[in-house]
Amino acid sequence: MSDTVPPATTSPLYPIREVSRLTGVNSVTLRAWERRYGLITPQRTPKGHRLYSRSDIERIERILQWLHRGVPVSQVTDLLNQPELSESSELCSSNWAGLCRQALAAVDALDVKQLERLYLQAMALYPVTACISELWQPLVIQLEEHWEGKPGAALQRRCLESFFRTRIGIRLYHGNDTCEGPTLLVDTLPDDDGPLWSMMLALAASDRGYRVYLFDTVLPLSELPIAQQRLQTDAIVLCSGKAERTDMIRHQLPRLAGQLDTPLALCGPVARIRAPDLDGTEVITLGSHIPQAVDRLRPLLASGISIAP
Repeated sequence: MSDTVPPATTSPLYPIREVSRLTGVNSVTLRAWERRYGLITPQRTPKGHRLYSRSDIERIERILQWLHRGVPVSQVTDLLNQPELSESSELCSSNWAGLCRQALAAVDALDVKQLERLYLQAMALYPVTACISELWQPLVIQLEEHWEGKPGAALQRRCLESFFRTRIGIRLYHGNDTCEGPTLLVDTLPDDDGPLWSMMLALAASDRGYRVYLFDTVLPLSELPIAQQRLQTDAIVLCSGKAERTDMIRHQLPRLAGQLDTPLALCGPVARIRAPDLDGTEVITLGSHIPQAVDRLRPLLASGISIAP
């Protein structure tokens, strides 16, 4: 028996994997939106597989718009069903800010169980890019300001890094196992205090279909051409929350870019701070907003051209 549903109209129907690719919302989150909140109601094949119409996809895109504005997922149904509330500022509440405050408190108290609860809640109900843009990146920025010169900062940082390394490592393992997209090597520049920016970039890239290599310790810059050749990477992205040394930025990185067969890019605060120093070089600055950085990288790989910023 064919596992399809004859359409009532000529409109096409899409399986969940294709909808996930089109919208950037993973299948686990789509199912959670359906079961827990009734946000979408896909059709079903005789075997129970979900099929989504174009109107379902448009509805998902509207859901994403509200989530990115800070509306809690539990309140989105009211906004979708009552167009007159679509501009209601009070419903565009501080949900993300509230989650960030809770995460800050959890890190400050070294409360890994609370951090785990927040992580699972956010990652189950919101797209990965929204979680990074609205929660994890703001969290890291606030923490790095908070940690400056504070006793106990190193302990908090290492606990958060350990937490992320385990969770993101699992996602990279499973993502790499099925990924057929471009391959990235993501690493941290030497002056940074840890790999938080690299881990967030790796998570965003994996969610967008990249195969990602992320090592536990920083590779020397001299090893990166060998790594690029042996691992057959399509690009190398170096991350840092610091400005990094001027000599390395102005001389070592451009020299390294000339030794590579694929693009060399910077992401994180270093990319924003040092963009003028790298103008006219082969080093690509992707900016400090991580999901946007991943989006900017894709056309450079597709063209096969390293474009200076």
